[in-house]
Amino acid sequence: MFEFSSVEQYHAQLKKGSVTCLQAAEHYLEKAEACKHLNAFIEVYREEALQAARVLDDMRKKGKPTGKLHGVVIAIKDVICHKDHPVSAASRILENFTSLYSAVAVERLLAEEAIIIGRLNCDEFAMGSSNENSAYGKVINPIDETRVPGGSSGGSAVAVKAGLCMLSLGSDTGGSVRQPADFCGIPGLKPTYGRISRYGLLAYASSFDQIGIFANNIPDIALALEVMAGPDEYDSTVSQLEVPQYSSLLNTDKKFRFAYFNEALDHPSLDPEIAAALKNQVKALQQAGHTVEAVEFNLLDYIVPAYYVLTTAEASSNLSRYDGVKYGHRTAKAGIDLTRFYEESRSEGFGKEVKRRIMLGTFVLSAGYYDAYFTQAQKVRNLLCRRTAAILESYDFIMMPTSPVPAFKSGEKMDDPIAMYLADIYTVMANLVGCPAISIPLYQHSNGMPFGLQLMANRFNEVPLLQVSNLLLQAHGR
Repeated sequence: MFEFSSVEQYHAQLKKGSVTCLQAAEHYLEKAEACKHLNAFIEVYREEALQAARVLDDMRKKGKPTGKLHGVVIAIKDVICHKDHPVSAASRILENFTSLYSAVAVERLLAEEAIIIGRLNCDEFAMGSSNENSAYGKVINPIDETRVPGGSSGGSAVAVKAGLCMLSLGSDTGGSVRQPADFCGIPGLKPTYGRISRYGLLAYASSFDQIGIFANNIPDIALALEVMAGPDEYDSTVSQLEVPQYSSLLNTDKKFRFAYFNEALDHPSLDPEIAAALKNQVKALQQAGHTVEAVEFNLLDYIVPAYYVLTTAEASSNLSRYDGVKYGHRTAKAGIDLTRFYEESRSEGFGKEVKRRIMLGTFVLSAGYYDAYFTQAQKVRNLLCRRTAAILESYDFIMMPTSPVPAFKSGEKMDDPIAMYLADIYTVMANLVGCPAISIPLYQHSNGMPFGLQLMANRFNEVPLLQVSNLLLQAHGR
């Protein structure tokens, strides 16, 4: 029976000849079929995955050199373009649209001989914290099927947690990788803004979006980041910095410096068990020889309002291209003028949450309210960037919860969008300032659900972030 624990272990099996890429692909295809009720996949590329596996097996038999991700079975969120494959952002507005090109991240995975097994369900246009906003139905948490998997990359988290692929890609605009990783009990990394090209990532909020990675362990995340990161001529915001060999730099005995905010750990929205676990973690890190200190931070309650003003404004602009003319859904109603045509096409194609955010964004960008909302939010973002940079000059990491609560029940927050938005209180900071952040699955709640620790590092400091994440998982026997 095929078993997977890490890419390194899998590659050792391939080298030994005890397993083949075809067996691996067949295993995950069978698992995906058996777990269809979780609704993690929108589409599985069965025949394509099997053919790719056969080609890779033949290459090895002929003694050809293998890529870093040779035969690694990966699934991608339905906001990441893959040439000649449908991509819909889990929205009816892009129903039946086929991508004309691949995202740079996908091209780099394929260049290192990964097998793309399918596209994953998500909140529509990556707007949501529970994966209940998809046009294809909600995704179910495999740990407790009455609970949400988190969002917007819920399908990506579930695919890894349920063993439907080895790695998966998501996107993180305000916690959409870290929060589902937290709810599903796996590691999830949001790299520095610009570390991975956004070319081929359907935009929600362009100055916030970043492709992120889910895996069962830190070495696999490091390897995927190593493959995908780096300069790209198609993305003017991508970093030109050299990409470290993340996968070979994980071992360290360094003692790190951690900052934490009492304002975060004592916040009234934080579940008491999560607060207690993080306070105990502070003591454990200190006992292990690390420096862990409280830092005053009085901006926490401004973060979510600033985030939602800015991201909805960018969404209003980005999603204006989906008008029913060039591609995507168009209304079947006849005898209407052009303005009504746009209104009907967009009203029929977009879901409730996307409409809400477009309207919010259009409002804050309107002439009478631009200075009162958008300009003020940009000032908060600037202040937050400067404050965060000052903290990370003295410390390696900022330590916070990932979510104020463990995975909640399906439908619990759907009638209260404000409560849903406030669930992002701890994750949106990293996107506002563009720094890398990770959720590390270390703890278990008395209700049986996992929850994690979130760490943020300075921009492009993924190496120490991955190092300390690896150390913490090992210390917790995971």
